[in-house]
This record gives sequence, C-alpha cells and structure tokens, in this order.
Amino acid sequence: MRILITGAAGMLGRAVVAACADQDAVGVDLPDGDLTRPDDVDALLRVHRPAWVIHCAAYTDVDGAETARDIAWRANAEATALLADRCGALEIGLSAVSTDYVFAGDAADGYHEDAPRAPLSHYGATKAAAELAVEAMGGRGQIVRTSWLFGPGPKNFVRTIRRLLRERDELRVVEDQRGCPTYAPDLARVLAYLAMDGTPGRYHATNAGVCTWFEFAREIAAREGHDPAKVRPCTSAEYPTPARRPACSVLHSRALEARGCPPRPDWRDALDRYLELLRREDAAEEER
Repeated sequence: MRILITGAAGMLGRAVVAACADQDAVGVDLPDGDLTRPDDVDALLRVHRPAWVIHCAAYTDVDGAETARDIAWRANAEATALLADRCGALEIGLSAVSTDYVFAGDAADGYHEDAPRAPLSHYGATKAAAELAVEAMGGRGQIVRTSWLFGPGPKNFVRTIRRLLRERDELRVVEDQRGCPTYAPDLARVLAYLAMDGTPGRYHATNAGVCTWFEFAREIAAREGHDPAKVRPCTSAEYPTPARRPACSVLHSRALEARGCPPRPDWRDALDRYLELLRREDAAEEER
C-alpha cells in the first residue's frame, strides 16, 4: 500500500516516514506542494497515487495562531478540508493528526474520543474545523488526537527545559495543567498501524501516564542530574500566554485498544529514550 505523508520535514512527519520505512511510503512538504492550493493537492495525489495519506502538516504555533489567525486557519482548517475532499472523492484513506486543544479542559478526569469539542484558542478552533472536514469525507477518514508532543527536532519542551536547567538557578513551570506527554516516534508507530488497519473513526494516541508540566520538568531535571528542586511550581495566571490552554487535556483511549493496537509505553520510558538520544547528539557535537 502506498502511503503519502504530509509535513515530512517536521518533527512528527520525519518520525512517520521512519515508521513507514517498510511500506511503499513517500514524504512531502511545502517545497513539493502547498496544501491550501487545489491544483497542488491534485498534483500530489495524481503523481504519487497513494492508497492512504497520513496528514502531519500543520501550523503548530499555538500562541502565534492568536495573531496569525488567517495563516493558521488556512494551514490547519482549509488545507485539511481540501485534502479530505480530494481523498474522499478518490476513495483514498486519510489519517489527520489533531490535538487535545480541541477540548475546553474543564473535565476533571480528561476526555474520551466521543467527547464534544469546545476549543479555547484559535489554534484549537482551526483543528476542530479540520476534524469536522475529515468526518464529512465519509468512510475512510481517521482523526488521531495527540498531546504534548516532543521528540527529535530543534524545538520542544524537553529541549527547552534541558537548556534552561543549565543556564538558570531556578525555573518556574505551571502546575495547573495536566496532560499526556507523547514521544513523536511512538505516535508515528500508531499512525502507521492505523493506516494499515484502515478503520475510520476518532482515536486518542499518546504515551501512557499523566502529569503536569511542572512534574514533567522535574522528571527531566532528575534524569539530567540536576536537583529537581530547581524547578518551582507556578500557576497559569502567573505565566500568562496569548492562547488559553486547557487545564486538563488528558486523552483517554478506547478506540485504539478496540483495533488491537499495542499499548503505548509510559511517557517516562519515552523521556528516557529521548534524553539518551540527546546525550548521543551532545557527545557527537563535542567530538566535532
């Protein structure tokens, strides 16, 4: 089965290309075609003739979306709607990556796949609109929500905390937001599994386990040999951001289990694997 992977130059897209290495898979990114342009989408589907598309391309700057509203809407809502329309017409399967930000965050215990959408931010609204477009395409669309993504790439929470621990005597990290950290290579394996399975629906794909950003940062500190007490808690009100974040964005999974998808590792296990990768990168850099 030929799989087309959009956003292949991004953190998740690169991981998905690697996870699909044993398939007939091809990755594309903006230089190959603008997904907001109908002619470009038609050309990509005509040239590559996929049986399935894993759609990782997105505008992911949550705070930036509050000011670059039109750009975010085109990249997330309109591009996904166009891709869903063309895939639906050509009977091509589509896995669209979505986010915990489609929820309001007021559910004390988190959200199952059928929970109603109520985004707080413009970014969340763009992804909610993208989900509706995938649902409208009919029988071959998958919505795959994830959260708190980290992994190989130039910028993510783990890299930032790791750097700040070296630069500062104390860090303040919010403790009133709870979610599920997710390692890009682990999510990529789920996306590859779902593409091969082909069953439409909504899926929640995160690493196992729940924590706050504060707890996440303390785990990074401990594993990097720093005193975890260097990481101090604060509230979201003390650390205001342009976009509102859900207080609880825990994503509970039932649909993946129903499809026989293997359990995802705990986020601490994923963190250990990523930190080991970063240490190897540091050692290689020092040798240069």
